[in-house]
Amino acid sequence: MPILRWAIDKAGDRSNFMLGQLLDGRYLILSKLGEGAFGETYLARDQKRPREPRCVVKRLKPGVTDFRILDFFEQEADVLERLGRHPQIPRLLAHFAVEQELFIIQDYIEGHSLRKEIRPGRRLNQDHVVRMLHDILEILVFVHENGVIHRDIKPENVMRRPDGKLVLIDFGAVKEFSTMTVNPIGQVATSVVIGTMGYMPTEQAKGKPRLCSDVYAVGMIAVEALSGVYPLSLPEDPYTGDIIWRDQVEIDDRFADVLQTMVRDRYAQRYPSAREALQALKQAVELPPSSPWIGTLHPTKPAATLLQHIVEQDPLINVLTMNLDVLSVNVFGQETVRRAGEVEFFTEELGNGTIMEMVAIPGGDFLMGMPADRSVESVESPQHAVTIEPFFMGMFPVTQAQWKAVAALPKVRIDLNPDPSRFKSPDRPVEMVSWYDAIEFCQRISRRTKRTYRLPSEAEWEYACRAGTLTPFHFGETITPDLANYNGNLTYEDGPKGVYREQTTPIGSFPANAFGLHDMHGNIWEWCADHWHDNYEGAPSNGQPWLVDDPDAPRLLRGGAWNKDPGACRSTYRDRDLPTTRNKFIGFRVVCDVTEGEKKKGKR
Repeated sequence: MPILRWAIDKAGDRSNFMLGQLLDGRYLILSKLGEGAFGETYLARDQKRPREPRCVVKRLKPGVTDFRILDFFEQEADVLERLGRHPQIPRLLAHFAVEQELFIIQDYIEGHSLRKEIRPGRRLNQDHVVRMLHDILEILVFVHENGVIHRDIKPENVMRRPDGKLVLIDFGAVKEFSTMTVNPIGQVATSVVIGTMGYMPTEQAKGKPRLCSDVYAVGMIAVEALSGVYPLSLPEDPYTGDIIWRDQVEIDDRFADVLQTMVRDRYAQRYPSAREALQALKQAVELPPSSPWIGTLHPTKPAATLLQHIVEQDPLINVLTMNLDVLSVNVFGQETVRRAGEVEFFTEELGNGTIMEMVAIPGGDFLMGMPADRSVESVESPQHAVTIEPFFMGMFPVTQAQWKAVAALPKVRIDLNPDPSRFKSPDRPVEMVSWYDAIEFCQRISRRTKRTYRLPSEAEWEYACRAGTLTPFHFGETITPDLANYNGNLTYEDGPKGVYREQTTPIGSFPANAFGLHDMHGNIWEWCADHWHDNYEGAPSNGQPWLVDDPDAPRLLRGGAWNKDPGACRSTYRDRDLPTTRNKFIGFRVVCDVTEGEKKKGKR
C-alpha cells in the first residue's frame, strides 16, 4: 500500500500538532510521548475499542521528503503487520494518511523500558541478566526468521510489561533482509546508517547491517547490565577492536564466553543470528526462573552452619524450618512473581511462655548504599563493598509481649518500663524505647541465655533487609500499603496510594523477605549499634558497627515508620536520633552471635 510517496509533495508544515485532535474519526490524541529526528509519538485513546482504548500514534514529521526515510516509515507499518503476530511485539492497528500527514497506529505497551533497570553504576546479577538475555533473544529469533533486522536494539526499545514479559518496540529502523543487496562476500549494501552508538557494531555504522548486528546490540545490553558501565565508556582492544569488559563483572566463564562471542567487533566471529546465540546461551548456563528485575546475591557462608553451632551448644534448642512466599512487584506495585522460599530459625524462650524467633542469616558480600549519581540522599554514598559474617536476626521487631517478659528479668544496668508503648497490644512492636533501653534488653537476654544478643550493625541491618535484592525495596522498585505500614497517602515513583493506618500494625501483617524477616520496611524505625556519620567515607568493610569516641552521639535508625513517606522506608535510607530519645515511632530488633569465641561486635 504505497501511500507515502503520494504524500511527498502534499505534506504541509504542521509542526504544532494539536493535542485533543480526533484523528481519522476515532483516535483522540491525549499526550506526547516522544520525538525523534523524523517522527513524533503520541498516546491516544481509540474511541472504538472500549476494552483496549489506549494506543500509540506515530506521525512522520511534515516536510520530510527523503525517499529513504519515507520508505522506512512505510516499511515499519508493513513489518509490524507481519511481526505483530508475536505476543511480545506491538500490533499494527492502522496505517494511513490524513490531510497530507502520515500515521501509524500501534499497540500501547504498558510498563517501563529496560533503561529503568539498567543504569550507570548499578550491577545486575548473572541470573537476572541471563533471564533478560534469554527473553530478548527469544523474541529476536522470531524477528530474524521473518527476514528482518531491527537495527536499533537498546534498553530504551525493550519494554517490560506489568506481567514481567519483555516486549521489543520501535521498528522504525528495521530493514528487511530479503530486500537488501548482498555483495559476493555476504555484505549488505545500503548507505543509510540508523542505530544508536554503543549498541551499533562496526559494520552497521558503515551502513552494512546484518542479522548478527542485532546480536551485538543485545550482547551490549547484557554487558551494560552486568557492569553498570555505559557501552561507550568501555575501553577497546587496540588490536582487535573488541570492547574490554570481562574485568568489570563477576560471572561464570561459560556465560562470559557466550557474551564475548556476541559482542565481537568482527561480525564473522559472532553468532550469525539470534537463534545460534540463544542455543549457545542455553548450553552454557542453566536458565533461572522467570523473574522481573530483582537481583540476588549468592550467599558465601550458609546459614546451616550457624544452626549446627547452636544445636551443638544446646541440643534442646528448638530448631524449626518455615516455608514462605517471596513476592516481587513491578514499578506499579503489582505482583509479578511469587516464589517459594524456606528459612531456618530457632526459638528463644524469654520467660512466662514468651518466645522470640531468630532467623539464620547467611553471610556474604554486598554493595552497601547507593552510587552517588543515583543516591536520593548524599548520606547514602559512596557505595562500598561489605563482607558480612553469618548471624541470627529477629524475625520480627521486638514485640510488647517480649519486652514485658525481658523487663521482668533481673536488671543489668538500668530499669525498664514494662509497658512503655503508645499503641497497646502484645503482638505489636514495642516503641517509646531509647537506644539505652534496647541495649539493656539485649544484656538481660544475654545473661539469661548465655548467648550474645545485641543490636545489629547498620551494615548487617541493610544486608538483612535487602535479602539479596538490588532494588530500593526487597520486593521491587516500589512499595505499596499492602506490603508495608507507612503513610499510604504518599507514593514512591509509580507505586499506588493506599490506606494510611496512623499507628503500628501487629507483627507478621505483611510478607517477609527472602531471609524470612518481616517489617523491614515501615512500621517502626529500628535502632542500630552504630553512631551517625554524614556519609560512608571511611566506613568499615567488615560489617562491624562504626563507632566514635562520644558514646552519647546520635545513633543510627533504619527502616522507616508508620508515619513516614515511602522513600524513607527504602533499604538504603538512613536516619538518626539521640540515644536517649523515646517516641512512638522507634523500636528495634535484635541479632544473636552463636559461635563461641567469636569477637564481640561493637564495644559499648
